[in-house]
Amino acid sequence: MSTFVFDAYGTLYDVNSVAEATEQAFPGHGETITQVWRLKQLEYTWLRTLMDRYVNFWEVTRESLVYTLDSLGLSCEPATFDHILDRYLHLSPYPDALGALEALRAQGHTLAILSNGSQEMLDRLVANTGLKHALDAVISIDPNRRFKPSHSAYELVGDTIGATTDDVVFVSCNPFDVCGAKGFGFKVAWIERVPPQMMRDEVRAASVVGPGTMFRLLRMQMDTLDFRPDFTIETLTGLTDLQTAG
Repeated sequence: MSTFVFDAYGTLYDVNSVAEATEQAFPGHGETITQVWRLKQLEYTWLRTLMDRYVNFWEVTRESLVYTLDSLGLSCEPATFDHILDRYLHLSPYPDALGALEALRAQGHTLAILSNGSQEMLDRLVANTGLKHALDAVISIDPNRRFKPSHSAYELVGDTIGATTDDVVFVSCNPFDVCGAKGFGFKVAWIERVPPQMMRDEVRAASVVGPGTMFRLLRMQMDTLDFRPDFTIETLTGLTDLQTAG
C-alpha cells in the first residue's frame, strides 16, 4: 500500500470558492480580487522563503488580500475584510474530494495533507468541511518555516508520519508543487483540471483575456522544467486506478 499525500489549496479545496464573498463585498470586482489575491498569496510564500522572513500562511493570506484591495483602490469595513479572510477556513472541497479519499482509504492506503497552511487553518478547514475523518494526518509546513516547493517542506512527511520517499504518491493540481515534490523524490500525481487544448480554446474564444483565464494560464498549466509528474489524471477519482502507485 502507498501513502497518498495531498496538497490542500487548489487540490482538495477550491480556492475560487472565495469568489462569492469577494463579489458580495465588491460587486463587479469579485473575480479580479479572487485571482489576484491567490496569485499574490503564492508569490508572498516564495518571497518570504527566499528572504528567510517567515510568517505563517494566515498572515500571508491577510497580507495578500490587503495588497489586492489596495492595488484595486478598494476599501471596506474591518468586519467585511475579516469575513472575506474567514472564507479560507470554509473553502469548498472539490465535489470528488471526499469520495476519492474514502475510496483510497478502503483500498488500505494511508492518507495525509501536506500544506502551506498553518496548522490552525488546516485543522479548522478539514473539521469545517467534513474531510477530517478520511485523513490519517494533516501536516502544516509551520515546523520548518519554509513554504513549498522548498525541500524542507516535503521532508515533514517522513518526519511526521514516517513514510519513506518511495512509499509516497504526492497529489497536487499546482504545477509548482508537482515540480517541488518530484524534485524532492516523491512519485507525483498531477490533477490536470485544465488540459492544454482546453486552455488554448479558452484563450482563442476570449475577446479579452480576463483574470480567471490569466490565472489558469499562469497557475494551472504544467511548467516546462525537468520535473514531470509520474501520473496525469483529470480528477481526484482517478487516483484509485493508479496501478503502479504501490
